[in-house]
Amino acid sequence: MKLLIEKVKLALQKRTGSVQQKKNHASWVAKGYRKTPKVTFILQSHDKSLQICHVLPKLRQYEDAEIIVIDDGSQLEHTARLASALTGANEFLLRANDLFENVTYDKAIRLANGQYIALMQDDDDFDGIEWVEKAINLFEQYPKMVILGGSGALDIAFEDDKKWAHGGESQAHGDFCFATAVNRAPMWINKALFSQHLHHIDFRFAPFQFDDYELCARAWLCGLQVGWYDAGFRSLTAGGMRLWNNAFTKEQGQRNGELLYRLYADKQDEIRRLLKESNL
Repeated sequence: MKLLIEKVKLALQKRTGSVQQKKNHASWVAKGYRKTPKVTFILQSHDKSLQICHVLPKLRQYEDAEIIVIDDGSQLEHTARLASALTGANEFLLRANDLFENVTYDKAIRLANGQYIALMQDDDDFDGIEWVEKAINLFEQYPKMVILGGSGALDIAFEDDKKWAHGGESQAHGDFCFATAVNRAPMWINKALFSQHLHHIDFRFAPFQFDDYELCARAWLCGLQVGWYDAGFRSLTAGGMRLWNNAFTKEQGQRNGELLYRLYADKQDEIRRLLKESNL
């Protein structure tokens, strides 16, 4: 019945023109939508809309960009706050039902139009926008680099006795280096290279944990490079995994650590060789 009443109401409004807005091409152009932005910022958020709203003005300092916020299973008050805050023509809200990083980042990457994509999280904070300009300069300097991490630069440790793999010792040195793997966040992606060679985040690692390491290992074996630089990020709050998912994280670590081992333990020497050649 409600649907029928709404149908009659809209039919009357259409006939009378009582609530029609005057829309035209000029008004659309005035919104300032960028079809091919240099950068796409992708932020995943769960019940942390205040933190997202804190960094939005900082991200807007880089004008040639679009912003995609993944609202992943948040309470409605957070969804409403994000919807109100994302007011620009190049600002989007992607709603998901608590699917975690693996699936939601992959979906958002496909939606992104930026030449370079920065995967971020809802506890990230930073000063200024220099970390963006530095990342773009590094991508231009190293055309085979598909991934650039701004946080940890790690080896992948393969424990044969457990048949398990995980992040090993830090490989970060200087202002920039190539590394076996980098973790989020930020994690930058060259979208053209990603689309051509990597195609997707491996869904076998869903819903989260070690899919970033897998992506890096696969990148090296595709003849591409993974880099690290110090983005200067700091944390606004404890990350969501530590806040709400301790037991789940442990479970996923065991499951995906074994999977990562099965996929790449016999390829570790080749990855190390490629890394050494890149850092010469």
